[in-house]
Amino acid sequence: MDTFLARLRAAAEPTRLRLLALCTSAELTVSEVTQILSQSQPRVSRHLKLLCDAGLLNRSREGTWAFYRLARGEAGELARSLIAQIPADDPVLLRDQSRLDAVKKQREEAAAEYFRQNAGRWSEIRKLHVPEEDVEAAVLEIFNGFSITDYLDIGTGTGRLLELMGPGVEHATGVDLSHEMLNMARSALEKSGLENCQVRLGDMYDLPFEATSQDAVTLHQVLHYADDPAAVIAEAARVMRSTGRLVVIDFASHEEESLRQDHAHRRLGFDDADIAAWFNQSDLQFDAPVILEGDPLSVVLWSGTRS
Repeated sequence: MDTFLARLRAAAEPTRLRLLALCTSAELTVSEVTQILSQSQPRVSRHLKLLCDAGLLNRSREGTWAFYRLARGEAGELARSLIAQIPADDPVLLRDQSRLDAVKKQREEAAAEYFRQNAGRWSEIRKLHVPEEDVEAAVLEIFNGFSITDYLDIGTGTGRLLELMGPGVEHATGVDLSHEMLNMARSALEKSGLENCQVRLGDMYDLPFEATSQDAVTLHQVLHYADDPAAVIAEAARVMRSTGRLVVIDFASHEEESLRQDHAHRRLGFDDADIAAWFNQSDLQFDAPVILEGDPLSVVLWSGTRS
């Protein structure tokens, strides 16, 4: 009872209700919240702390940034139920949502500009971590003996995983939002003679595929750009068949702030616990991670099948 009342008291304030509403649909930094609410950083930080102390929000630090998101479990459900009581046409929340959309658009434009500038050296950038051939060998090992008719690579970039997986599958598709990347991938596939592989423009949050249409799905060095990693994994799970397998290849948690500053990374890697929770939310059975140790960056392959 005391915990429940404490959560109600924490939420019973206009700014904090707005914060809860924002965090139901996005994971935000303090600077982004101050931009949306047009309030001072100290004031916003104080409200965020009260909500975290009450268990309604979770705070995770990555380098010099801290991300705030709605808590999981009962506390998160309580917050959602409170927000649901506010009329959908409330002018304050509508204005906040409009500003949130603008923040998201700024993020997307920054990432798109980075991809445009770096499309020609994308393969080189990926070699900042452990050798790519080690990663590719680990990917093939995870799918060894796994029958694949339809394969999807989300955020395919230069299409390298399509080249790797293409010879062993019937149909392979890579999706990406960058026209420059897609052009590079098309050229590579043409040179490889892989007529069963294709690329197309596609959004990782809204894949252009029917539900349960794919046997295998990969996210290779893509998730750290995502504003909402859980939603990306959920969308990948949506298109998987009942016998399908998802493999996420990305960095383990690290402190290389330059990747955020210079290469538009949204996340400084991931912990096993976060990936496992997102898999669980999407009804995926979480397999033991495959860790490829590097210095300073380690690569992890997280895989899952339908539970």
